[in-house]
Amino acid sequence: MGIIEITFTELLIKAHIITYGNAANPGITQLIRDEIETMWNEPVVFVDLEGSRQVRFSITAEYRHVISPEEVISNTDPRNNYFRIEDFAMGNISFVDGIGCNSGYFKAENLYSGSTTAAHEFGHTIGLRHPKHLDLRGKGTPGIMYPRGTLVDPQFQYNPAAKAGDSTDGGTMHPKYRRVQVADILMLNLPMLAANNGQRIIGEFSSVWHPDHGTTGIKPDIRV
Repeated sequence: MGIIEITFTELLIKAHIITYGNAANPGITQLIRDEIETMWNEPVVFVDLEGSRQVRFSITAEYRHVISPEEVISNTDPRNNYFRIEDFAMGNISFVDGIGCNSGYFKAENLYSGSTTAAHEFGHTIGLRHPKHLDLRGKGTPGIMYPRGTLVDPQFQYNPAAKAGDSTDGGTMHPKYRRVQVADILMLNLPMLAANNGQRIIGEFSSVWHPDHGTTGIKPDIRV
């Protein structure tokens, strides 16, 4: 989730990442910030919104050692996105709380440098879904929103020598090869976003505070 600011030359998408949890720290928070901003600014895209403007993403981030459920639930700033980071996650995978949202839960193992997980999940927070067709063989580099298990050309697999589709031998897409493409940004339909109290907003408030999945007796997630 974020806000859209229009300058003379740019359409600027601004979002603020807030991390919490036992595996969160300033270093991993900075890695998330850098990955999102760098990857989403790789394509050069111009859109017609009150004139031709280049799309650019401005991402800030902070680590919160202590954060209360009430802060997440009552947040009214559309720039704020809250992600718990832990070593253990139910389902063994990182996730966000919907398509167009401002909260989620990251598995620390998924957040190594170059993993593309943070950039992929950010795409969900601003409204993008997984593509319906997951066979990219012969179509080159996979876009950022393709999920694990996608069929790709051998050079984009976990194991280039594996048979396509053989997940036990690495015959599916390695997430590190995903890239944000022009088509991903165009699918945001930025010119169609309506003004909200004088401010353009991308995404919606999910406002879920997540407990640690590794704690015995997990309580339900707390949300609005």
